[in-house]
Amino acid sequence: MKKKFLLGTVALASALVLGACGGSTEKTADSGSDTGSKASQEMVLSTFGLSEDIVKSDVIKPFEDKFGATVTMDLGNSGDRLTKLANNPNSGIDVIELAQANASDGGDQGLFEKLDEAKLPNLADLTDGAKEVFDSGAGVPYTVNSVGIIYDSEKVGEITEWADLWSEDLAGKVAIPDITTTGGPLMMYIASEYAGVDITSDNGEAAFEALEELKPNIVKTYAKSSDLANMFAAGEIEVAVVLDFAYDIVKGDSETMEYLVPTSGTYANYNTMNIVKDAKNKDLAYEYINYRIGAESQKSKVAALNEAPVNTTVGLSEDEVGNKTVGEIADRAKMVDFTFVNEQLNTWVDQWNRLLNN
Repeated sequence: MKKKFLLGTVALASALVLGACGGSTEKTADSGSDTGSKASQEMVLSTFGLSEDIVKSDVIKPFEDKFGATVTMDLGNSGDRLTKLANNPNSGIDVIELAQANASDGGDQGLFEKLDEAKLPNLADLTDGAKEVFDSGAGVPYTVNSVGIIYDSEKVGEITEWADLWSEDLAGKVAIPDITTTGGPLMMYIASEYAGVDITSDNGEAAFEALEELKPNIVKTYAKSSDLANMFAAGEIEVAVVLDFAYDIVKGDSETMEYLVPTSGTYANYNTMNIVKDAKNKDLAYEYINYRIGAESQKSKVAALNEAPVNTTVGLSEDEVGNKTVGEIADRAKMVDFTFVNEQLNTWVDQWNRLLNN
């Protein structure tokens, strides 16, 4: 089922640089010293609902203990939480964690505080790609993920490249992320690349033509990656396009599920943090963001949350690297222009729904 994969002209992202881990001390946001300040405040964090218990135990509790703080979590998917904030800027949220596209959109709407780099000393340790995202105004990245293909090798054999998704052998066997999800715009880039067209040159026209060609193979466009596990188990699908952080959830106990990042490349998404413009606890919010990108916190989340670090001082073993967007995978991860995506998104959603969700 191999076809020649036509590369687009999207520029390669900066690779993640991995340094030695351990021995370094955390720089606190207020003074750059090694001792955390005891803030004795409350903070509201708007974040993803995935792995809530792990987030509480491995992210929130260590921060609360270090800074004498109490954190209340507001949970939901990225797009819904941004919409809620836009409709109620006085919601009481202090820090909001979003997918890159939503963070870029929120920044353009003026919903976030202009961040003071002097209060975030750990910014200096971020990878070049993460710094590029920060400089774009999308917030402070705390992890990076990318998109790949998960498939049941026992049922479909070997898949080696994106173009294989279009093979007639996969008719009625494929699921792709819906356009309204984090992975949706990445799927648009993949389809445009399959067509051999830079997506920014035609605003996605060739991508939709490629998706129409792919349609006979698509069983469903999905909104939650957690739903894929049930779809695979029920035999509804045998192949799916998925973000790497969801691989373990989808794979479960299966011995035949494989995850592939084609050598031709992938597309990156950074999850970022922002302080809401009308936040009531901005000092503590700065402490949280700086803590979250510090080496100690970044390292502890690698195993707990399957998060790829964006701090260059965090080193990973071969087992820890796994399918994360680090090393060779990061080297071939391409940046998505989410400002461009957001400009097109309403049109894309309408066209996508008419083509694939009817």
